[in-house]
Amino acid sequence: MTFNDILKESWLSISGNKLRSFLTVLGIVIGVMAVVIMVAVGETVEQSITDQFSSLGTNTIVIRAGAAQSAGVRTGNRQTLTLDDAEFLAKLPDVAAVTPAQQGGAQVIYGNKNWATSMVGVYPEYTTVQNIELEYGTFFDRSAVKNASTYAVIGPDTAEELGMPTNPVGEIIRIQNTPFVVIGVMKAKGDSSMGSQDDMVIVPITTLKKRVQGSRFPNSVSMIAMKLYQDADNNVATEQMTALLRQRHKLKDSDADDFQITDMKQVMETMNTVTGYLKLLLIAIAAVSLLVGSIGIMNMMLVSVTERTREIGIRKAIGAREEVIIIQFLSESVLISFMGSMAGLILGVGLSQGIGRLVLNYNVPFSVWPVILSVSVAVIVGLASGVGPAVKAAKLNPIDSLRYE
Repeated sequence: MTFNDILKESWLSISGNKLRSFLTVLGIVIGVMAVVIMVAVGETVEQSITDQFSSLGTNTIVIRAGAAQSAGVRTGNRQTLTLDDAEFLAKLPDVAAVTPAQQGGAQVIYGNKNWATSMVGVYPEYTTVQNIELEYGTFFDRSAVKNASTYAVIGPDTAEELGMPTNPVGEIIRIQNTPFVVIGVMKAKGDSSMGSQDDMVIVPITTLKKRVQGSRFPNSVSMIAMKLYQDADNNVATEQMTALLRQRHKLKDSDADDFQITDMKQVMETMNTVTGYLKLLLIAIAAVSLLVGSIGIMNMMLVSVTERTREIGIRKAIGAREEVIIIQFLSESVLISFMGSMAGLILGVGLSQGIGRLVLNYNVPFSVWPVILSVSVAVIVGLASGVGPAVKAAKLNPIDSLRYE
């Protein structure tokens, strides 16, 4: 028999019982569709995390004041970092830019509108560390930090919530009864290690400490962020920072660190590992549907063998070899699996892309793996499900088959 003959015979057999064939194919469609959608979900989560970290860069390191947590309890909460620490850290060979940072809440008033947002005091190097780009205006310089100038750079969401003009540079806002001149507006960016920059007010750190917070410890800071050079070794740089801060804070060998260093590269690697396991879990859950679908194919083929016992006996009586009978039933099984896999692939890709772009407004990454998976499923599931019934059909005794009613 030629390939066309085998394909024609298989199609005639499948189409002979449309409802049963449809339900069997549907099991494979749902299985493949579930796997494709789960792969898309996993890759979307992974891409989203990668995008957030790439906006900062993996060469960013954040140091927070206070000791790390032990058994769920923070062993210290003192403001152990200072502006002087930031200046010394800037002298390390691998450090490209450093900014101390102090965060807090702020009630911003503009005209007759007010808006609760976050406020951060930093150095001008903040633009380099956090990859800040401005839509309008400029950023303050070191002289503004030295003089505790009342300059402010705001996020686009903050400007919108306050009902400010399209270009609000030069407008006056009030925070804690202190007037600030808006000198710049950031481009929309999203979340970072210091919160959402789209809804934020950035001022010189000295201005925040002295004029807004009225801190009794104007030299202390809650955080120091830094950007390393591209060719820097994050592990070596972290060790140098740890040694420097322990020396400056006069910590003994037996003392725990009174600061916490977060390496964004390590965080990203950890998150990628977690999302990798998440993808495997989602695929494993969806694979159960494929298993159910393959059992459905096997069940259909076993029923088909039983129903066509006399046909098999006639074929063998007129000289059909066992391998021909096996090929006939295997081809039917593979054809059912192939149709279901292709339909599941199309539906899975269509639904994941459609929901991502139309509903979530997010470009779902397209992977070649679902295509490879669908073709593999069509062959493997079809062969695995059909080999048992095919062998059973080939081994039937022709005389007993002809007597079967």
